[in-house]
Amino acid sequence: MEAVDQKTIAGRIAQHFRRPWHRDYARAKLRMDPVYVAAATALVESPQPVLDIGCGLGLLGCYLRERGYGGDYLGLDFDRGKIRAAREAAQAYERLAFDDSRAQSLPPFMGHVALLDVLHYLERDEQQALLHDAAARVAPGAYLIVRNVLRDRGWRFRATVVEEFLLHATRWMRSPARHYPLREEIEQPLRMAGLEADARPLWGNTPFNSFVVLARRPGEGS
Repeated sequence: MEAVDQKTIAGRIAQHFRRPWHRDYARAKLRMDPVYVAAATALVESPQPVLDIGCGLGLLGCYLRERGYGGDYLGLDFDRGKIRAAREAAQAYERLAFDDSRAQSLPPFMGHVALLDVLHYLERDEQQALLHDAAARVAPGAYLIVRNVLRDRGWRFRATVVEEFLLHATRWMRSPARHYPLREEIEQPLRMAGLEADARPLWGNTPFNSFVVLARRPGEGS
């Protein structure tokens, strides 16, 4: 894929948010967080739709549009305020839909699925159930992209725990972190669902213990 000017893309997306702190957050997040480039690399040339579970402000959908992705996008989140802001920003793009009522009961869907920084807000059993439900919606040739902090003994994990405490304390995240999964707790249910999973560090320039799991269902369609 051709070189991408992250600063320019981040600025274009950020300007569509009405509230100044949403604009500042979007600009910084899109410039610094490597997950958007990783997701675009896997998805942007595919015609299959994307289901973004826990979409927040809808930054993934906007970013994919800026990168040329032409498929349908549905973002789900139970935070109505964030969904409202996402809908306002998404008016600048086509076929980006958002729903605040289906985040905990996934709609029928087949295509690519994204779970970015969602799992650790759930208990372990809830994580396993969500991974099962998300994997069931991955079409042949499509990806389930999971980005999450993984539990270990390193300093990056400790830094992430502190960050999550502050995010909840400032009410940016409505739910506190409940269970930080081990790598195997993510990969095993995906393999059992027939997906081929590959996990790798995705720290970028951040101090956080972030990993991305690219899980693909074999077959045609991507």
